[in-house]
Amino acid sequence: MAHLKDDERLDYLLAEDLKIIQSPSVFAFSLDAVLLAKFTYVPIQKGNIIDLCSGNGIIPLLLSTRSKGNIIGVEIQQRLYDMAVRSFEYNQLEQQLQMIHGDIKEMPKRLGHGKFDVVTCNPPYFKTPNKDEINENEHLAIARHEIMCTLEDVVRVSSQLVRQGGKVAFVHRPGRLLDIITLMRQYRLEPKRIQFVHPKQGKDSNTLLIEAIKDGQPDLKILPPLFVYNENQEYTQEVKEILYGK
Repeated sequence: MAHLKDDERLDYLLAEDLKIIQSPSVFAFSLDAVLLAKFTYVPIQKGNIIDLCSGNGIIPLLLSTRSKGNIIGVEIQQRLYDMAVRSFEYNQLEQQLQMIHGDIKEMPKRLGHGKFDVVTCNPPYFKTPNKDEINENEHLAIARHEIMCTLEDVVRVSSQLVRQGGKVAFVHRPGRLLDIITLMRQYRLEPKRIQFVHPKQGKDSNTLLIEAIKDGQPDLKILPPLFVYNENQEYTQEVKEILYGK
């Protein structure tokens, strides 16, 4: 059995037949992380993958079902790092998955430049607001706001870690699309695939998936939009399959 602390619980990842340790007061993964894990390219047999701002390890866990490569997660918050490590152990994946407790900005120096085939990141979405606007829960505030790392940090570090021709994939907000593309090109990452996620038909997109190639040739594909809910407020078939399997 997994060793649970405080208000932690063990949740099923139904499509993958895995379990993950979560805590409502500290962190619970969102649909965004699941969509990124589904969207991103991964080498099936071998390779090195790194997930930045890993939270409780949701993306490494999900990617382990699609790739036999080595997967590293990086998380700055001790409590979340600890949850991820225990989840990996519970699923008996500690041979393939590894967590690093540290600052993503230190990783190129620590792990080396150009060592990874794929870099993924579900970064904090919001610029740091005034002190009185920040979520009083420090764990949630760090996960949501650019307190420990900015968008530029995420793009720069991803570019340093990925090999030439390797892929970098992010999930973010459409409002930051021009910032993301500008920064990607500044750091030699050429955007190749974009998918907009909409709450439902007829609603503006509220989530963006983007993948780039280090030193790639300009050739951007916009994928068909993904709709999360249908008119009955139930998950669409596409999202159901991502969450629960076919």
